[in-house]
Amino acid sequence: MQSTTPMLAMSGIVKSYPGVRALADVALRLFAGEIHVLMGQNGAGKSTLIKVLTGVEKPDAGRIELLGEVIRPASVQQAQALGISTVYQELNLCPNLSVAENIYIGRFPMRGAAIDWRALEQQARHVLHTLNIDIDVSQTLSTYPVAVQQMVAIARAVSAEAQILILDEPTSSLDDGEVERLFAVMRQLRGKGMAILFVTHFLDQTYAVADRITVLRNGSREGEYPVAELPRLTLINKMVGRDLEQIPRAAGAAAGAAANQPFLQALGLARAASVQAFDLDLYPGQVLGLGGLLGSGRSEIARLLFGIDRADAGALRIGGRSARFSSPRDAVRHGIALCPEERKTDGIIAELSIRENIILALQAKRGLLRYLPMKRQKELADGYIAALGIRTPDAEKPIGQLSGGNQQKALLARWLATEPRLLILDEPTRGIDIAAKQEIMELIIAQCRKGLAILFISSEMSEVLRISDRVAVLRDRRKIAELAAGDTDEQGIYRLIAGGRA
Repeated sequence: MQSTTPMLAMSGIVKSYPGVRALADVALRLFAGEIHVLMGQNGAGKSTLIKVLTGVEKPDAGRIELLGEVIRPASVQQAQALGISTVYQELNLCPNLSVAENIYIGRFPMRGAAIDWRALEQQARHVLHTLNIDIDVSQTLSTYPVAVQQMVAIARAVSAEAQILILDEPTSSLDDGEVERLFAVMRQLRGKGMAILFVTHFLDQTYAVADRITVLRNGSREGEYPVAELPRLTLINKMVGRDLEQIPRAAGAAAGAAANQPFLQALGLARAASVQAFDLDLYPGQVLGLGGLLGSGRSEIARLLFGIDRADAGALRIGGRSARFSSPRDAVRHGIALCPEERKTDGIIAELSIRENIILALQAKRGLLRYLPMKRQKELADGYIAALGIRTPDAEKPIGQLSGGNQQKALLARWLATEPRLLILDEPTRGIDIAAKQEIMELIIAQCRKGLAILFISSEMSEVLRISDRVAVLRDRRKIAELAAGDTDEQGIYRLIAGGRA
């Protein structure tokens, strides 16, 4: 019979950074022989909670107990010594070393003053055998795929006699077969009494492997639930923070009559471990929204359509003709533009002026030999500053000094200057105030009415429905439906994501 006493208990955890409370009175319980899934939207506090548990961050307040004893891990090494091991999405392994060396690094068996290489490889083979993994432990780790490297990281935790295993987004780069292999290992470790904390955004994976779920929202614990008592739609409601049954349908999609011929068609486009085969039609004068939870494949689709990632399968047609992108430059030449999700890291160049940021894509499209004259640069920058209402004394101010909303408008200006035919907007209103959001939404609709095709991505489903003519619904990296925005509401979209009918 399973113990009713948790192996690990965190209570009253508080953690603040300058101007931000990341965790507020958060609790978490992990039981031996259970797989516990931690879920929440971006910014919910999942990563911070793991950092506190593993000694990366010191909490401002709260208590952590392991087997009834108070612990205060001050480093990852101290947490590991207590039996708490973590396998991160970005594996902290040494790809230039062998599999055996990675499993026992820092704990090599010795023969006198020298490493006992024979014993090292024997022990590595044994621990992998207990996980039903048969690979050559003398081979360099980098020669194996990511899925095998994940198993090696887990084997290292097992060899260190971890009591608690934390898996932080371990499936984000794995295909379905690799995910199932990982789950088989997790179930095996659960059967041996290990407590496993699994962090994921994938609903199907959660319900395939979880025993218990803790939901975080806006830095607070929303609740802890046995998985059998938490229907999928209820889980989504708790993550987004409102009862969707009570939300009326958002009215009004973007105007614009669809042309007979789509500007862009994706036909069975796919990329392994990124997004499964999907079809999309993008028409001039229409907004197509992508509806889905974090991790559903929204940004992955944007990256494929813009040539950042290459498709493994499927075809792309532009204006009815076959097209193939080997880089974003090819996409820009075909009239496609992308405002990326991470504005500060992938969008703006903070040290450059607003003018320099606005003309950047146009200059790249023209090439180095067709330099854009300074007079024309200033005309373009001043024109878009006025047209988009960018609040700045002049175009020479460093863009990093603008507010988030004005930075986003400048990014829109950058791509509008290239006169695109398709504009991909990935979270264009994230991190900006309500007034700026409204202005940007109005700008998007105005561009659509001029005949621009728009692909709109947002975590706020009400935004997707309000601005879109059609909504393609995604779940766990696959397109599962496409609906006219006026034929559904938030509740219908989330019901589809949860596996029901709209």
